[in-house]
Amino acid sequence: MRDSKNPDTRRARAALKKRRVIMDAALTLFSQFGLHGTSLDRVAESADISKTNLLYYFPSKELLYIAVLEDLLDIWLAPLKAFNAHQHARQAIEHYIYLKLTVSRDHPHASKLFCLEMLQGAPLLNQTLTTSLKQLVEEKSAIIRGWIAAGQLAPVEPMHLVFTLWATTQHYADFGVQIAAVSGSTLEDPRFFQQTLENLKKIILDGVCR
Repeated sequence: MRDSKNPDTRRARAALKKRRVIMDAALTLFSQFGLHGTSLDRVAESADISKTNLLYYFPSKELLYIAVLEDLLDIWLAPLKAFNAHQHARQAIEHYIYLKLTVSRDHPHASKLFCLEMLQGAPLLNQTLTTSLKQLVEEKSAIIRGWIAAGQLAPVEPMHLVFTLWATTQHYADFGVQIAAVSGSTLEDPRFFQQTLENLKKIILDGVCR
């Protein structure tokens, strides 16, 4: 029997779809109003489901918030996870900048919510930051040190290179209103996206690549 005709498979897919709808609605609201300014009633209304149904998937607002944060952290960190020792430094960093700008363009609410959580001291995400995120940065810093040893990069502290890459690419999502006010454009404009990409690559790569 094909999976598409299996009731258990259909139910599992429906449940995943429902969770996705809830989390997308919650992300939009959390990024605008924060944890305390968002109610489960409002999330349920935005997701077009009953509050009882929402609570079946997420028993509390805090658990929903953490689930949304962990999901967006996966999206946000995917470009850094793509770093590998077999890449040339210039190609890896170029690709990273492209991927990260794409995330800022396609998931601005995710970036804004992460920024908001950091500004609040990361009360619900601190353990993740000090464990899995710290470990990831240490792993990728080792790769960057390898590129430096191979003469592909200038002798910079890898951690600060990572911080710079985060800051420059996320700025276009976190401060999108400011970007639009000053430039008259956003990353949704293909020409502005390409202009941003080329300029960030030039600024960063000319500064660290040999």
